[in-house]
Amino acid sequence: MNLLIVEDNVKMRRMIKSIVSGLADRIDECEDGDEAVRLYKKNRPDLVLMDIHLKETNGIEATRKIIAMFKDAKIIIVTNYNDAQFRESAREAGAVEYVLKENLLDLRRVLQAI
Repeated sequence: MNLLIVEDNVKMRRMIKSIVSGLADRIDECEDGDEAVRLYKKNRPDLVLMDIHLKETNGIEATRKIIAMFKDAKIIIVTNYNDAQFRESAREAGAVEYVLKENLLDLRRVLQAI
């Protein structure tokens, strides 16, 4: 499985990578939504782990852009925001799952299920 981690916090990106590394053959990383769209076009990962709060283009908008171009893209939102409005926005953008950073170990379960 090939993954793309989109997270602007380097320490959090490393933590996510360490949690999912045993499940992935390849892991690419970036820190912005626009960069995520470019990397998705280039590498077509099996799954994207996308933060919401990013420097330039946020994760919801990046998810929307990727899904608009690649209907079969699978994007999991990984965020601190435990908020119904963000969950709904993520779902409407096309995200397949929503995982809170406080429960990062859930990522392994979600990735194995997908």
